[in-house]
Amino acid sequence: MLAERRIETEAGAQREAFVGSPTIRVGGVDVQPPADDTRGPHLSHYRHRDGRISPLPDPEDVRDALETATP
Repeated sequence: MLAERRIETEAGAQREAFVGSPTIRVGGVDVQPPADDTRGPHLSHYRHRDGRISPLPDPEDVRDALETATP
């Protein structure tokens, strides 16, 4: 199941343990958890496996998370 949630307030970010946009979770777990606890309604940045910084998580991390969650 795919669900999109809109987090617009600091209180909502704290309640949802939201670490920035976009946050991609599989089975309730971030596909690439942040290195620190930076909860809040802000933009995320992700480090790809090749060292690049991107506004989106590494596609390999997303694929690994989906494969792990698939029975």
